Amino acid sequence: MRWKTRYYFFSSLAVLSLIVVGFIGGFVNKAYAITYGEPDGDEHPYVGVVAVYDDSGVFVTRGTGILMSPTVVLTAGHVTWVAENLFSKHYVKVSFESDLSQFVLPPDYDDPAWEALSYNGTPYTHPNYYPDDRYFPNTCDIGVIELDEPVEGIDEYGLLPEISALDVLATKRGHQDRIFTTVGYGYQSVRPFLQIDVVRYKATSKLVNLRSALTDGYNLHTSNNPGKGQGTGGSCFGDSGGPVFFDDTSVIAAIVSFGKNNNCKGADFGYRMDIPDSQNYVYSFLNPD
Repeated sequence: MRWKTRYYFFSSLAVLSLIVVGFIGGFVNKAYAITYGEPDGDEHPYVGVVAVYDDSGVFVTRGTGILMSPTVVLTAGHVTWVAENLFSKHYVKVSFESDLSQFVLPPDYDDPAWEALSYNGTPYTHPNYYPDDRYFPNTCDIGVIELDEPVEGIDEYGLLPEISALDVLATKRGHQDRIFTTVGYGYQSVRPFLQIDVVRYKATSKLVNLRSALTDGYNLHTSNNPGKGQGTGGSCFGDSGGPVFFDDTSVIAAIVSFGKNNNCKGADFGYRMDIPDSQNYVYSFLNPD
């Protein structure tokens, strides 16, 4: 994976992937939907789909975000980076509807039906995020979207963990039994068939590693394989920026960042939210003063 080639997943349109790969060169599979999961329904109403548009208002890619306050959405840096750097108008919309399957993909920016279900926002990317991941594994893959108006009807939000909350699991015996819940709007399947419903899904996975060349204190490595229990799985294209919760809580251990292959199987990696730099960046929007 990281050592030779890293592929960037920008969820849906192949043309955008070609543009981005051509711009940054080939490096990890990014912008990971929930595989082997199940519809989330109303369990996580503060998790939404992030849609990015070009300067003409045409949809180009999607990710997932977590509402941290009425106007602040946390997502992946490589999602906001597209809106900030490839297009001058920085068009981004976020919707918290759990089932948007009436749309094959998020509609264009000015679609009236979509306008009624989404919020406009301004994307920001961590200043130390680089699309070539030059400082990997410390990718700083964090982005924030400031919404133009507060989200109505949602009174619960994602929560940041205690600093170093994951560190105890790095050496604890039996840590592989620790469960995480991933929530997102990405693809549900790539093979044997393609399923890309714009629906909020959830899946559970287990901790694999916190101390490897791919994690090294910055990334959380979790499993992504169908298990014996219903809902056991991982993330895929379009889940980037979605939360990886501790167990079934609303505390965010990491946000979905990259995967190891184009089939969305085997392993998932999320950028940790229990490290000081991650929290300082998010708090600069939550508590700007």
